[in-house]
Parts: sequence; structure tokens; C-alpha cells
Amino acid sequence: MARTASTANTEHRRAAIVAAMLPVMARHGYEKATIQAIAREAGLTPGLIHYHFKSKQEILVSLVQGIVEFARARFEQAAAKAGGPSGRLHAYIEARLGLGEGAAPDMVAAWVMVGAEAVRQPEVRALYQQAVAAELAELTQLVADCCTERRRSTDGAAALAAGLVALMEGAFQLSSAAGDVMPGGYAADAAINFATLGIAAAPKA
Repeated sequence: MARTASTANTEHRRAAIVAAMLPVMARHGYEKATIQAIAREAGLTPGLIHYHFKSKQEILVSLVQGIVEFARARFEQAAAKAGGPSGRLHAYIEARLGLGEGAAPDMVAAWVMVGAEAVRQPEVRALYQQAVAAELAELTQLVADCCTERRRSTDGAAALAAGLVALMEGAFQLSSAAGDVMPGGYAADAAINFATLGIAAAPKA
């Protein structure tokens, strides 16, 4: 029993450290998200951070996994209320880009930092590519389902899905670097219109 409690405490402490890295990294970037800054955010000593994680990079890897899991959970919650292929596609886009319930600006900002770090760190790059590949596969299936529903060819589903991924990643970047310049709430509407027009333009099946 004591071992179980100890394990639960360790998992709780690790989760708290990863959660603390999120706002620090969103505000200051990866380079300035020092162990000391993460410790202050978590209300812990730097020594405890080092006890639970070998390095700052290891915390980042856990953070990437957490962001991916959060995005997936938000989509599944929205999809449960959606009807039909079009509804699921719209739910996916809203889950990624919508500003309504469950929106997490800090996660968006941190994800942009993750993308920048993926250019430099092979381990982070592998996780980032894995996340993008999973998103591309999900979107390809959603687009293909919409095409089938409307009796359109699915041949261009992967290309349209790739365009949506690029639009989303660009929107994340702009929200972090030029959020005051871009119109509020534009991203979800733009992505839905892009998908709708692309599906409508597909040849008849």
C-alpha cells in the first residue's frame, strides 16, 4: 500500500512539474524556461525538479505528450455532440482552432515553441512529427468521409488534409506572434471554409 501511495505521489509531482513548464514556456520560450523558473511556478525546489526529471528536455517531452492528449480529448468531447461526417470535421477544426469552451491559449503558445524546438532537437522533432502525422491521418479520414457523404472523389483527401494542417499550424504561429493584428476568431471559420470549398471542388465519384 505504501508503495502504491508513493507511486501516486511521484506521478502527481511529475504532472505538476510538467504543468508548471507550460505557462513558463508560453511566456518566455524554451530557452528561458529554466529549471529555477519551472520550480518557482510549481512551488517546488530545483532539487525536486531534478529528482523527478533528468533534464529540462525530459520535461519538454512529457509536455508535448500532454498537449497532444489534451487536443485529442477536446476533439472527442466535441465529436460526441456532432452529427455525420461534416459535423465531425467541423468539430475537429473547432477543437483545434475554436475560441470557445476549453480553449487553452497557453497550450497554443507552448506548441509553437515546441515546433521551434523540434527544428533543433531530434527527440522533440520525432514527437512533433508523430503528432503531425497522427493529425494528418485523422484529418484525411474525416475529409474522405465528407467526400463520400457528398459523393465526391476521395483522391484529393490527403492533400486537402495537409492544407488544413498547414493552416492550423500557421494560425497557431500567428496567434502567438501577431495575435493583436489578426481578426478575432478568424482561424476556425477560415479552416472550415477552406475544407468546405475543397470538398465541393472534388470531382464527382
